[in-house]
Amino acid sequence: MDFLAAPIEKYVDDHTSAEPEILKKLNRETHAHVLMPQMLSGHVQGSFLRMLSSMIKPEQVLEIGTFTGYSSICLAQGLKEGGKIHTIDINEELSEIVNRYLKESGAQKKVKTYIGNALDIIPKIEETFDLVFIDADKKNYKNYYKLIFDKIRKGGYILADNVLWSGKVVEENKETTDEETRGIMEYNEMVRKDPRVENVLVPIRDGLMITRKIV
Repeated sequence: MDFLAAPIEKYVDDHTSAEPEILKKLNRETHAHVLMPQMLSGHVQGSFLRMLSSMIKPEQVLEIGTFTGYSSICLAQGLKEGGKIHTIDINEELSEIVNRYLKESGAQKKVKTYIGNALDIIPKIEETFDLVFIDADKKNYKNYYKLIFDKIRKGGYILADNVLWSGKVVEENKETTDEETRGIMEYNEMVRKDPRVENVLVPIRDGLMITRKIV
């Protein structure tokens, strides 16, 4: 589903700071050679992630879902001096492109990559996070949230991508809703009802839930 008319999308893109050349290159290669390239954050959302990271100045970031590394590079640009991104992806086949672009962008020393099931890896990372970005299998969003919550400092942030899920979250026939759509809907409701956080759902691209831990 396109949430904005094409002319508005173009206007937004044209009036957002230019996409860095390294990210343009990664964007093109992802669309040319990787399955489901729409999973890439892209210019406007990548700029938004970079802006948020630059405002928060996180020291430790957890990213659940690396894909080809576009969002990792964006988030790395806002890190506090000496900060680190821990990024997890289950698809080992993407490691070559991820590592190549991390190196080419200069972010390699700021990013630690993990390959495997995030549900198994997260408990083994002994860090307190300032920022978590969830962008992996949708049916596990609730499980990721539960796993990471106590690892986030008070005042820290959780970002969750695709929370509008192409508009499926407001479709009428809930009985036939697929597992991923249910996962997203349940995650959104869980966050909305959690008294330990405040949140805002931003309708950028496919929806981004921004959650701040307040207790």
